[in-house]
Amino acid sequence: MPLVTAPLGIREAALADPGEAARIDAFVRNTEGATPFHLTGWSRAVERGCRQRARYLVAERANGTLAGVLPLTEIRSLLFGKALVSTGFGVGGGVLGEGVEALAAGAWDLATRLGCPDVDLRGGPAPAGWTIDDTTYVGFVRALGADATADLAAIPRKQRAEVRRSLGLDLTVETGRDPATHHRVYGESVRNLGTPIFPPALFRAVLDELDADILTVRHAGEPVASVLSLYFGSTVFPYWGGGTAAARGLRANDRMYLALMSHARDRGCTRFDFGRSKTGTGAAAFKKNWGFDPVPLAYARRHEGEARSVNPQNAKYRMMVAGWKRLPLPVARLAGPWLSRGLG
Repeated sequence: MPLVTAPLGIREAALADPGEAARIDAFVRNTEGATPFHLTGWSRAVERGCRQRARYLVAERANGTLAGVLPLTEIRSLLFGKALVSTGFGVGGGVLGEGVEALAAGAWDLATRLGCPDVDLRGGPAPAGWTIDDTTYVGFVRALGADATADLAAIPRKQRAEVRRSLGLDLTVETGRDPATHHRVYGESVRNLGTPIFPPALFRAVLDELDADILTVRHAGEPVASVLSLYFGSTVFPYWGGGTAAARGLRANDRMYLALMSHARDRGCTRFDFGRSKTGTGAAAFKKNWGFDPVPLAYARRHEGEARSVNPQNAKYRMMVAGWKRLPLPVARLAGPWLSRGLG
């Protein structure tokens, strides 16, 4: 049954139907402003990997053609609350195509029926009357160089010297689809930041559902840095990346991202999307040092009561973050996936 009937029909898509999913993905790939997080594969991967239900809305014209889409994830967590998020565990999403107001109204109606007091749209045009946050996050995107020499030249001088040093160290680079090694390296990285690691099932599901791979840097045979990247259109998205405690001294992250630029170019990419970071953080400064200019990201939100917050900089989570940094790695790897499923 449509949630909204005029002027467009709004309904929830059946992502388990291969024909429906293919039709939506074709629309996404041919619509300006699309991200990999709009693909049905992302919604299925999150549902499978984090056990948070996909709620994908589509807007259809009277003749049955697609006019717009809104991928949503129904997030339920005892610790972090309930919300409909576009898209769950993604940094992009929001309405794609036509029908902004109709799809937003459909999302709010669905949230009300599901008992979710919060709807969060990460990007896309903002519905009228919704709260806009364009100060918390910034994104970093630029064109890849013609070759590795051009990529190096695009990095500001001070950071370029660090990257050059990484080229002289005993580091090897490999690409593949080994989520176990990646999960081990990334898990240590986020533990050191005070953040719980995502379930390994999420990484496996993303590799199964989307065009993605893993680039790993090793020192003396041991993995010290690793990044799981998404590929969409002509853009590479280094999405989940990090390093072990040894990575900093070895400049392994610098080696990793420079190698990824060459790897992505070999795959036919022309743009490098360094992802989002919170304004004023060390991660944002790192990306600026690589020659990427920050661009504010606008997210739209509607909620009843107190707004849901999963920002680790929030005062209510400060003690939790500090305590998580001190957890032994085996404990963090065991408990992290259970907690992170509710972050969204």
